[in-house]
Amino acid sequence: MSFWLSGIGVSRGIAIGRVQKLHGGDLEIPEYTLGAHEVGHEITRFYGAQQRAKEQLHDIRDQIPGGAPAEIAAFIDTHLLMLDDRSLTDAVATMIRSHNINAEAALRRQRDALVAAFEQMDDAYLRSRKDDVQHVAARILRILMKQERSLPAGSAAVAAEPNVIVADDITPADIILLAQQGVAAFITEYGGPLSHTAILARSYSIPAIVGLHGARRLLRDGETIIVDGDLGHALADPDAQALAFFRDKRSGQLAQRAALSGLRHKPAISRDGIKIRLLANIELSEDAAHAAELGAEGVGLYRTEFLYMNRQGLPSEDEQYEAYARVAAAVKGPITIRTLDLGADKQVDSGSRQGPTPNNPALGLRAIRLCLKEPELFRTQVRALLRASAHGDVHIMLPMISSTQEFRQAQQFIEATRQQLIAEGHRFEREIPVGAMIEVPAAALAAPWLARYASFFSIGTNDLIQYTLAIDRVDDEVNYLYDPLHPAVLQLIRMTIEAGDNAKIPVAMCGEMAGDPRYTRLLLGLGLTEFSMHPASVLEVKRIIMESDIGALREEVGRLLISGDAHAAEALVGA
Repeated sequence: MSFWLSGIGVSRGIAIGRVQKLHGGDLEIPEYTLGAHEVGHEITRFYGAQQRAKEQLHDIRDQIPGGAPAEIAAFIDTHLLMLDDRSLTDAVATMIRSHNINAEAALRRQRDALVAAFEQMDDAYLRSRKDDVQHVAARILRILMKQERSLPAGSAAVAAEPNVIVADDITPADIILLAQQGVAAFITEYGGPLSHTAILARSYSIPAIVGLHGARRLLRDGETIIVDGDLGHALADPDAQALAFFRDKRSGQLAQRAALSGLRHKPAISRDGIKIRLLANIELSEDAAHAAELGAEGVGLYRTEFLYMNRQGLPSEDEQYEAYARVAAAVKGPITIRTLDLGADKQVDSGSRQGPTPNNPALGLRAIRLCLKEPELFRTQVRALLRASAHGDVHIMLPMISSTQEFRQAQQFIEATRQQLIAEGHRFEREIPVGAMIEVPAAALAAPWLARYASFFSIGTNDLIQYTLAIDRVDDEVNYLYDPLHPAVLQLIRMTIEAGDNAKIPVAMCGEMAGDPRYTRLLLGLGLTEFSMHPASVLEVKRIIMESDIGALREEVGRLLISGDAHAAEALVGA
């Protein structure tokens, strides 16, 4: 009998295949006391498992096909770095020695401590990186316990219907291997839009649904299933009519995707002649070339937090300068670099934060607040950013701005640092745009005043939506409330765009909403003229822009905002 399952669609497309459960969820980790003479051997056993895990990941990295997006290899590199991180490895050896316990128990304790630290981080993307810790620890644990989980056989890809992988969670390494086997789709019980499964599935253009609780219990190995990654629905054991409908829908999507390649070098101009600027969100310099190939005109968001992670000390000015200069030189067009967006719960001084852990880190000392409180931390990054401007069209974006006073303080700090570099004789661009990231409701409400000082705005919808609606978008218990179409969210976006228009400064959007084709018409109607997104979304968004009459959309959205009609917003998105 057919039945529907619903989760969170995180990678678009229709897939039809047979269920293949990926077994090996939670491990039953033993704990026992060692004799004094056994400790040395146990430490050796742990380091042997660590080395075996590194060998496995190197083998998987070597299998990544040439031309694949850089972020695919980056996930494996992150895990390799963690395998060499003392906080995961030497700390386990120390625990074995000091507590006389077995390697599995020591690793479990250290894993739990590190996961707890990540869970206290305020930035949702970084908080979701606790997955990395769990995946790396699980790989070592399975080696120690001789329970390495097996993946479906590669021959499944040539069967009459490919596999739809159903699992509690999937590691980046598993996704890479499964993608090469030609799997049709991924379904996981846990995770959100920022999970590994979501990011890598989008990179591979494989439909995916996450947060589908109970999927392994409800689905049977081998049964036919339809996955709709657009809507987050799965239909198990479909009848002939449903199969025919979704096969036709999938054929139409594939034909449309093939046609998109012809738009790579065409400008994003609407039917009524309005030019829209399409930019990319990137994390590595290698991503810049891939984004340009797909038609991006520059970079609207380059995250800098990765320079600060998986290391004992802080990155030096020269190290940061080299990283920023490399990516600035690689980008054809402007590159907007966001200053450090970490919280005080993250080690920023090569040591642990003093004092109690904040009860609500998302509302605590983070991002620009932290940078202004730790001037040496901020000065090092600003000096590197200013110096890197000699190599490209660098723009500086300040995150978590909530008031004009805060922005002005940061602006004055940047100016003082600029004067220092001039006095020292450094070569750099003297007039660098400094903008505000609008991700706090207070910033959107104060946008008319912020626009007097900022060179540009960029709307970070991920945080703006969660702060406005008071929900954590990576919390499986409440992320169903994450609603980009909520009238309050739409009003805040419109207010920000209007403030930018009135002040004649550019307004971009760099949150997930900008790269989701379902919202393109709505955003055009709200007046948005700069979109920044994952490179894989550029061509689909461009197609919708080229097919749209923006003048008509602005009239329609204007009526929608006056009425506050949520159903009208949903109808526009579904148009």
